[in-house]
Amino acid sequence: MERVEAVVIGAGVVGLAAARALAVEGREVVILEAGGAIGTETSSRNSEVMHAGLYYPPGSLKARLCVEGRRRLQRFCDERGVPHKKLGKLIVATEAGQDGKLAVIEAGARACGVDDLRRLSAAEAQAMEPQLACVGALLSPSTGIVDSHAFMLDLLGDAEAHGAQIAFRTQAASGALRDDGIEIQTSGEGGVRLNLLAQVVVNAAGHGAQQFARSLAGLPAAWIPPQFFARGCYFSLAGKSPFGRLIYPVPVEGGLGVHLTLDMGGGARFGPDVEWIESVDYTVDPRRADAFYAEIRRYWPDLDDDALLPSYAGVRPKLSGPGAAAADFRIDGPQAHGVPGLVNLFGIESPGLTACLAIADHVCNLLRA
Repeated sequence: MERVEAVVIGAGVVGLAAARALAVEGREVVILEAGGAIGTETSSRNSEVMHAGLYYPPGSLKARLCVEGRRRLQRFCDERGVPHKKLGKLIVATEAGQDGKLAVIEAGARACGVDDLRRLSAAEAQAMEPQLACVGALLSPSTGIVDSHAFMLDLLGDAEAHGAQIAFRTQAASGALRDDGIEIQTSGEGGVRLNLLAQVVVNAAGHGAQQFARSLAGLPAAWIPPQFFARGCYFSLAGKSPFGRLIYPVPVEGGLGVHLTLDMGGGARFGPDVEWIESVDYTVDPRRADAFYAEIRRYWPDLDDDALLPSYAGVRPKLSGPGAAAADFRIDGPQAHGVPGLVNLFGIESPGLTACLAIADHVCNLLRA
């Protein structure tokens, strides 16, 4: 059995941020990643948006960590040259009855510390984006986009510069709580298995977080929440985007609606929609575009037929299912479950990318308390 001070399970953006933070503190860190590269699942299958923190209940982990995380992420990218753009976002009401929803979003965001929002009339919004159809809008000037892969590479590079090591194609298969630490059994290519004994384990396995927690002998099942999967498909726009900002409709159940985002090259993509599924499946059904056209034309009536191309899908690791209120992040440290050195991260969906640096600090604080 190999002894190591800290093990981080999962090399998505949250796991990499946590590993970097632990390594910067001077801890010996090993990252276990079941895949062959960093960030191949949730971290690379999203809109790459730097969220301002508009949609989350005041005082929730999502609200607090998103608002602080966006500031941290912006500063990190500025200082380290990670490609990003502060484009701004318009949340649009396309029907008269939706004005009240904009007011609710604005009030909630201000309660969370977002103080730069601006209400716009239809004419003001259309002066910014002439192709836009709406009856009113809410402008979030601090919302932007980031090159998520470049960001993750920088996180890994900084973690390694502080001594962290990463093992690819190495799954944390099971474990056990012991008096002298937390034992982890790994499985890898060719049947290679390794036993590690760690003083600190950060379970940032994303879709696999509950699976690992269930395999951790000695952890009561009461500390493992239920798991749901919401697939969101994205379609890209054939041709040049007429919009220079992100365009979001008012939110829908399970997500933020079929919105328009831009990549670093200015290309437009639409999504995600919401489809509840039984297990992780990244299949994109081209027929789902039919519903996309209808939703997009609510705010962009001039969208041409056959302008949407199937792109990719992401699967949100949800803690609440269809019809239930959206659940908050679950970041359970020793103060919650009583296991020294263990932090489980469950349900880290959007705004996980934006919040990751603040999440990493929160994890470190839990381990120091």
